[in-house]
Amino acid sequence: MSEIITPSIPEAVTGLPAVVARELRIEFKGTVALESVSLDIQRGDFVSFIGPSGCGKTTLLRAIADLVQPTGGSLKVNGVSPREARQARAYGYVFQAPALYAWRNVERNVTLPLEIMGVAKAERQARAAKYLELVGLCGFAKKFPWQLSGGMQQRASIARALSFEPSLLLMDEPFGALDEITRDGLNLHLHQLWERTGLTCGFVTHSIDEAVFLSTRIVVMSPRPGRVVEVIESELPRERTLDLRDSEAFTRVAHRVREALRAGHSYD
Repeated sequence: MSEIITPSIPEAVTGLPAVVARELRIEFKGTVALESVSLDIQRGDFVSFIGPSGCGKTTLLRAIADLVQPTGGSLKVNGVSPREARQARAYGYVFQAPALYAWRNVERNVTLPLEIMGVAKAERQARAAKYLELVGLCGFAKKFPWQLSGGMQQRASIARALSFEPSLLLMDEPFGALDEITRDGLNLHLHQLWERTGLTCGFVTHSIDEAVFLSTRIVVMSPRPGRVVEVIESELPRERTLDLRDSEAFTRVAHRVREALRAGHSYD
């Protein structure tokens, strides 16, 4: 078993939230995607973003990652601008699709960011082995993406995002295209990964059960233009198994999320 990984965080910002948004607004050619979004993501939190399609969940995640530029308000990641955080490689990003190169084996897909960074080959291989073991893919380093199931491909993409050891992991509905059984298994694996690493996670999902199972806090968003309707603090224990979904506590949190989603439509 891999050792617990402590994410590398600059000493100057360890007392700051991982993400701070204030009155954030994002507009695309006259269409307002996000309006007046104010939110803090604390270090070590697992924060899920949930809301109807088109509410700006992915747009918010992409703004944190400096893939989309705000048109109003302010946004800080590790106390600096998203651009500075990106340049400092402060976050890893997992997309909806694994985005693995078919001609590179799993190890070389995982180490691609490290190659770009100029990390020595021996260190790249050591990190690939470390993070492939962490996501449960030990023994698959020399396989190619087409030899893996969809769930295994997503685990490889998570290992790639972790390979340069960011303090923040951003995930854009990474399990949405998978069958329910595979998705349940990956939810459990991701929760265990979060527990072991101490990462701060931002996670976009359309699934209430997924959001409740994984999160310490759930950000419920309204239809477009996306606003934060409510931030729900989870009452569930830190250590979780899939059986927890049958508990009264789980049902209570899921009910609160459903009620907040209904309330969000009052913005229409």
